[in-house]
Amino acid sequence: MKPTAFSAIVLFLIVAVLPRMLFAEDREARKTDTLTLYLENDLFGFKNKDRYYTHGTKVSWISQDLANYRDILRSPPWLNRFVERMPFVNTPGEQRTVSLSLGQNIYTPQDKQRSDLILNDRPYAGMTYLAMGLHSRSQRLMDTLELDLGIVGPDSYAEDCQEAIHKWIGSVDPQGWKHQLHNEPVVNFYFERKWRPWQATGSGGLGFDCIPHLGVAAGTVYTGINMGGQVRFGWNLPNDFGTYLIRPGADSSAPIADDDPRFLKSRRTFGIHLFFAVDGNVVARNIFLDGNTFRDSHSVAKKPLVVDLIGGIGIIVQRFKITYSYVRRTKEFDSQPEDQHFGAFSASLSF
Repeated sequence: MKPTAFSAIVLFLIVAVLPRMLFAEDREARKTDTLTLYLENDLFGFKNKDRYYTHGTKVSWISQDLANYRDILRSPPWLNRFVERMPFVNTPGEQRTVSLSLGQNIYTPQDKQRSDLILNDRPYAGMTYLAMGLHSRSQRLMDTLELDLGIVGPDSYAEDCQEAIHKWIGSVDPQGWKHQLHNEPVVNFYFERKWRPWQATGSGGLGFDCIPHLGVAAGTVYTGINMGGQVRFGWNLPNDFGTYLIRPGADSSAPIADDDPRFLKSRRTFGIHLFFAVDGNVVARNIFLDGNTFRDSHSVAKKPLVVDLIGGIGIIVQRFKITYSYVRRTKEFDSQPEDQHFGAFSASLSF
């Protein structure tokens, strides 16, 4: 079986079958789920150089708001009790949601025509993962606890996917994948808190809001702290917690139950807004730069602080939310000659 066919079958099983196995089948109790597709690539930016973080794909499903996680989780009673005693994601009076995601990230050095090991450039690497998140939300606050499981290395099929896509579009065939990171399991925990402390909406639907965030991660892939925020302004802002890049804790596109009926109809019909964001990362460990955890592999000296500067536009049409982001990411390792630029699309459907 070709890897591309294999990946398509796995994606179908994860998105279409696994939620039915893990979650209750009572559709009356799940009135509004949200499905989001994320695509990130330097091809979508203004300075396409096909290097470093060169592609990311993620598909996420987010449940409707729940009174308790056990309303949708199909799990033993002891596990439900454990989940409902976790801090932060069980705040009394807040709504809960559950998310399930499948994703793949691909990383390459700058010169993909070289077949030798490029010591002063980042390693070839890929990761394919499954993520499950628990979210506790109110109109002003959202807490997310996420667990990522997967694999880094040849069994992530990142090499096969990139080679197939490059052949399809007639791009350079990468020659150095034999030097990629070795197979290693992905186990990463992540917690993030988002706030909406400032928001205002006029009678005509024009408004703005500000959404700061603070998160911490620990695991075999990434350990560190991230902090930042985004500002949105426009007409009929989406009633959610913002637009984010592919990363843990990013599933924030599910709408919150609206407590102001004056704007409920217009929000669901059409809206357009601009957003600007900054996301700073204090990096203790990054497997894609530090190399494998349990085996020797290619690595480079990483930067301890990496910042993303983001600007974009979002459009709401009925139950669809579509966004485009342009990202400038500061240097991630010492020998990196310049910042990276890439673009990101996301499309969400609440149904």
